[in-house]
Amino acid sequence: MKRTVLSLILSAAVLSAIAAPVAFAQSAGQQRPRLRGYFKVKPLTGTDHEALKTALSSGTTIPLWTYTLVATKDGNPYAGEMVGRSPFFHGFRTTSINTVIVPVILKMPDGGVFDPTATDTRCLSAPNDVPLSLIQQSPMVQSASFTMNGVNVGSTPYFDAFQRAAFWSNISSAGNSYHTLLNVTTLAAVTVNVPLGSGQTYSAASLSTCGPEGVMDINYWDPYVQGTLIPSLSGDGVGPNSFPIFVFYNVVMADGDTNIFVNCCILGYHGAFTNGSGLLQTYSPLDFDTSAFNDNTSVMSHEIGEWMDDPTGGNATPNWGGEGQVVGTCQGNLEVGDPLSPGFGTATSPYSVTMSNGFTYTLQELAFFSWYFNSTTTPSLGAGGKFSDHATFKGASKACPPGGTN
Repeated sequence: MKRTVLSLILSAAVLSAIAAPVAFAQSAGQQRPRLRGYFKVKPLTGTDHEALKTALSSGTTIPLWTYTLVATKDGNPYAGEMVGRSPFFHGFRTTSINTVIVPVILKMPDGGVFDPTATDTRCLSAPNDVPLSLIQQSPMVQSASFTMNGVNVGSTPYFDAFQRAAFWSNISSAGNSYHTLLNVTTLAAVTVNVPLGSGQTYSAASLSTCGPEGVMDINYWDPYVQGTLIPSLSGDGVGPNSFPIFVFYNVVMADGDTNIFVNCCILGYHGAFTNGSGLLQTYSPLDFDTSAFNDNTSVMSHEIGEWMDDPTGGNATPNWGGEGQVVGTCQGNLEVGDPLSPGFGTATSPYSVTMSNGFTYTLQELAFFSWYFNSTTTPSLGAGGKFSDHATFKGASKACPPGGTN
């Protein structure tokens, strides 16, 4: 029997969207106190969810489903879109998303070269010494067995396991029929020559790390990826009906000044914009890091998890805060990585998953849908009755201010 914990009016569809330019800088980690990443959000404003429902019908973008609900937390209505198919309806709901990994070779103006396709014997060991190969063999792409909050949610990639766990009370009765999967292809590497003033290389000696670290200005990169790089890859299958992931290696971003100790470090983000044909394009640039931050796929797990639950950045929630990177302020969106971002005040429970290649991957814990909308008296839809996928959140979020978790 389906357990109703929210007043829900749900409509499922395979949709295409019209949205304005936006980019969401999200992922961060910390290895040393002086090198802490941070999160930067440029939210999509003026999202008209009713207009999106009408527009999302041509099948010319990634599959999305829409929802409206009245949150038991504050009694207010909310609407949004998520990737895949609705977990609130029975029947066949397995969805495959065309996903394109684009390795990006970044050449800094000071001569530093950062190549995810090249062998790195400084920070990695053979046979696992090529970053791109490690991503392709990771639980972001390949299946692994996941038990979340004491519940076996199946053998599947991490993002699908998380989404299954987030709506477990709805989809568990259907067995193994609900999945949101990435159909991944990898393109040949593209080379980007970062212009003078927009990039900088830091030596291993200057940071006391195993290898160098690059810093690139996001204010150069994001207009370039939207206006030049994505359009240039249309012949390779990159477009509104696919989700491109732009992979850096040991390169982080800064907001303006590329001094690694000043406005740094953004490790990744997910974004969306309207292309020249008026169609929604989602995308995510992110860092696979083994040097200054050394969190390998933690960034990827954060960003793609957030893309799945908030692809346009317009999914509003009751205000929350006092957790993860949201300290001393409040946030009101369905960014499922932010409340559990590593390196900040909230003690989280990341996953360590060793794959058949013998490499151990780090996956960030993510917050469940119920954490944002439920009151103290409404149970979670999520696996084990918890509110995050590795048991850190045992109750729903508190109203912000002051924020926190029940």
